[in-house]
Amino acid sequence: MRRDHRPYWFKRVLMRLNQWYSKYYVHPQFDTIGQGARFLAPRSLQVNGPHIHAGHFLHLISNNNKPVKLTTWGDKNHQGNITIGDYCLIAPGVEVTAMSRITIGDNCMLAADVLIHDSDWHGLYNRLRPFRCTADVTLSNNVWVGTRAIITKGVSIGENSVIGAGAVVTKDIPANCVAAGNPAKIVKQLNPRRRMLTRAFLFKDGDQYWQQQSEIDAYFTLDNSTAHWLRSIIKPTPKD
Repeated sequence: MRRDHRPYWFKRVLMRLNQWYSKYYVHPQFDTIGQGARFLAPRSLQVNGPHIHAGHFLHLISNNNKPVKLTTWGDKNHQGNITIGDYCLIAPGVEVTAMSRITIGDNCMLAADVLIHDSDWHGLYNRLRPFRCTADVTLSNNVWVGTRAIITKGVSIGENSVIGAGAVVTKDIPANCVAAGNPAKIVKQLNPRRRMLTRAFLFKDGDQYWQQQSEIDAYFTLDNSTAHWLRSIIKPTPKD
């Protein structure tokens, strides 16, 4: 379809079902999770392993074609740990896999298909035993990682920095800069004295942001009638 014909009442029902499913089936999969978390298509989300923590107002967008995957692995010597800060945004297709520790700070944004791994999983010469080459990964506060970027083991990314789409980050990136390429290199400096708005600003009044989004959705679906929606499903036309 070229547009969403679903009436507002139906979208509200879906939203409430998602919230119910998230509360009873998704939240328990985290060791801890803060208030105000919202999950889009929560049934497609894959949370595997213990020691996975998320802060307040996590906004996670998953779907069946590109599920978000949060995974920790462990053996007798290691146990993976994933910690996600407050006000973070995680887009479809993101994979975060920890054998050691992956820390994602407050206000971070991970665009679609971002991969973050803290292990090479096998050595260059001993390829029989997994989990031998691990090192912690840290994303400081307000880091933005672009579409299909890859963050490898042992990398730290400084506060406010941006990783360009498709970049492969193999070494530390300092604060307040833009890095891009394979391997990623600094291509621009950010002004640390310039005021920067972060995702925390959206939630300064708590759930007011989600209420505003609901009101906007209601406005843009005013003309979506139930009859027209059902007709578009049964017998769509080029105008749909």
